Amino acid sequence: MASDPSDIRLSVAVLGAGSWGTALAALIARHGHDTVLWGRDAAAVDALNASHENARYLPGVQLPASLRATHDLSDALRGCDLVLVVVPSHAFAATLRALAPFRPAGAGVAWATKGFEPGSGRFLHEVAGEVLGGDVPLAVVTGPSFAKEVAQGLPTALTVHGDSPEFTQQVADVLHGPAFRAYTGEDMLGAELGGAMKNVLAVATGVADGMQLGLNARAGMITRGLNEMLRLNAAIGGKAETLMGLAGLGDLVLTCTGDLSRNRRLGLALGRGQQLGDAVREIGQVVESIQTADEVMRQADRHGIELPISAAVQAVLHGDITPAEGLQRLLARDQKPEYPEALFR
Repeated sequence: MASDPSDIRLSVAVLGAGSWGTALAALIARHGHDTVLWGRDAAAVDALNASHENARYLPGVQLPASLRATHDLSDALRGCDLVLVVVPSHAFAATLRALAPFRPAGAGVAWATKGFEPGSGRFLHEVAGEVLGGDVPLAVVTGPSFAKEVAQGLPTALTVHGDSPEFTQQVADVLHGPAFRAYTGEDMLGAELGGAMKNVLAVATGVADGMQLGLNARAGMITRGLNEMLRLNAAIGGKAETLMGLAGLGDLVLTCTGDLSRNRRLGLALGRGQQLGDAVREIGQVVESIQTADEVMRQADRHGIELPISAAVQAVLHGDITPAEGLQRLLARDQKPEYPEALFR
């Protein structure tokens, strides 16, 4: 008789002690796994161990007593069964290079980072394969999730897509629990596109709401944004059903409508007339859409795909046009069929 995955206790290293990394580490620890959270800031790590709280990123959320934090990367990785990287996309490649010498043989690497490699526009699984080599199992954790709600134990559903069914299931098993559903898939390309691109579209929706354009405009922006995701996804070879699930539509709706989203809050601020630098300082954390917009348009140009909403967001973030001018560009576009291409065939 096969054992219940929930009865298997694993050693998990979570790299990145921001809000999302801390929330996932707390979740895994609560599920009974030996969990170590790595962060660069030694003082913050010491404070977390002393108070069982991440006062900067998740103030007021009590973390499990079993969760241990460290600023020593070799200590975090010693004897671990799997690694979960949760750092901003601009730090992803450097983090992989740093962990590679300490990764135990047989330990797969997953990540909950959303975005592209800055400058190249490469997908993160491409970066991971190059840095770690082809024999290391890889998986991406993505879907509609705010760190604060996960840390508080509120119901959440995510999806794990990987290149090894066994490792993908292992990652899903450590995440899955009474209030957290983890699904699995094998379309890393589509899953990563959805997780990255939704941040750009959340800025557009936030701008529309900041300009008080109404709920009709919000719904139209989300739906046409999904259309842009589907068209680019088809061009790069992702599966349409991936973007109609948690990795695409689910994440898009949450990020476009939930005020816990940093990217939506950036859009709201811009739509109200605030300057980009002031808005980012007020948010106080990395806002992925600022660089992701460039990488999305790099992918679009590479494949000859027209993405009017994403292009308008890029232009606004670069200061080339105002939000009002961006809106005017979108409204002035020619009338056309909703789905001129057969995206679902």
